[in-house]
Amino acid sequence: MHPDEIKKMIESNIPDSEVVVTGDGRHFEATVISSLFEGMSLLARQRHVYGTLGDNIHNGNIHALSIKAKTPSDRT
Repeated sequence: MHPDEIKKMIESNIPDSEVVVTGDGRHFEATVISSLFEGMSLLARQRHVYGTLGDNIHNGNIHALSIKAKTPSDRT
């Protein structure tokens, strides 16, 4: 899977988000900034991002994903 595919999946499920995904085809890192995360715990934010990827983690398309899920005020 290509990082751009993951980026598109996240963006399509978290509107108005800023998403950067890097990776080598199996191991990825995603930084997602969205006001949707306001008031959510870090775990809830990560779960929300994982939920945007459907079965791609369970079926092995994405072997590992590190997530940084931030609100716009967390940018710094």
